[in-house]
Amino acid sequence: MSHLTYEQEASSRQSQIIAANIGGPIISSELSRYLVVSTVALAADVGFLYTLSAGLGAHYLFANPIAFTLGALVAYFGSVHWAFRGRRLSNTGLELAIFVAIGVGGLAVNESMMWLGIEFAALSLLFAKTVAAVTSFAFNFIMRKLVLFSI
Repeated sequence: MSHLTYEQEASSRQSQIIAANIGGPIISSELSRYLVVSTVALAADVGFLYTLSAGLGAHYLFANPIAFTLGALVAYFGSVHWAFRGRRLSNTGLELAIFVAIGVGGLAVNESMMWLGIEFAALSLLFAKTVAAVTSFAFNFIMRKLVLFSI
């Protein structure tokens, strides 16, 4: 093994140790806080979806984006004020725009899972929403962490 190869491997191991010691607990802590924020946002989302659809008779594909938007606003304020430690952007208007754009991607995932769950899997509205929420949660956390929030 050449001296250069040995130094590269040692440097790589050292970087992995640093990342595990610094990034691991931070990401774990942020994931825990984001889970709490998302649970509150989901409660707002599901409550509004149920009210619009079951209470007022709106079609679920119409009611879901409205309810999802309300939940996204709850998620945004909880994320920037509590869930994530560091922010990549100082421009809050741009940050909100990107947060919403990622949320639109999450909404597409959410709507798709709702449609597949109800139309193809014959799931109940609330069970389909649960499946949709889990998949859009994962999408939103990963994208928001990568794009908006730093370690």
